[in-house]
Amino acid sequence: MNEHLARLGDALEKAAAADISSRHRRRRRLSPRIMIAAGVLAVAIPSVAIATTALIGTDDVARSIPAGTLSLAGTNPTCTVVRQDVEYHCALAKAPAPEVSDWKGTVEPTVDRMKHVNGGCRSLRSDGLEWECYVGRAAVEQRIIGAGFLGEYAPAPGQG
Repeated sequence: MNEHLARLGDALEKAAAADISSRHRRRRRLSPRIMIAAGVLAVAIPSVAIATTALIGTDDVARSIPAGTLSLAGTNPTCTVVRQDVEYHCALAKAPAPEVSDWKGTVEPTVDRMKHVNGGCRSLRSDGLEWECYVGRAAVEQRIIGAGFLGEYAPAPGQG
């Protein structure tokens, strides 16, 4: 469902950009395409809000780790629930990129399938193979990410 909504959002963005670029300086009515897209979003947005209250699985958390930080790409995390929808303990199958000599205490954001920052993780070991991850406001309370960063669009993993 989330991938479908992402494609819908991308299509709406393209349609709006095309509509804006084709307009002249004078004001005119909204195009039927924009009005239809707005109607679809009016239905879809509450669905997304409901979907975000659904349980967050360990696979979702594991996928969000390398999606947030390029250094963690290819590490194949596996996670277990500490507190459902709040805290997860994750182990990496492979060590992260050697850009950091001591990973212990390092904090990194996590990014969901919709490419938005959904939380963050803190490394528990110097080799970076073990992490404690927090979803949503818990990541802010843990001082992993700032409140203004939570929910931000992150189209690619962070570097550096």
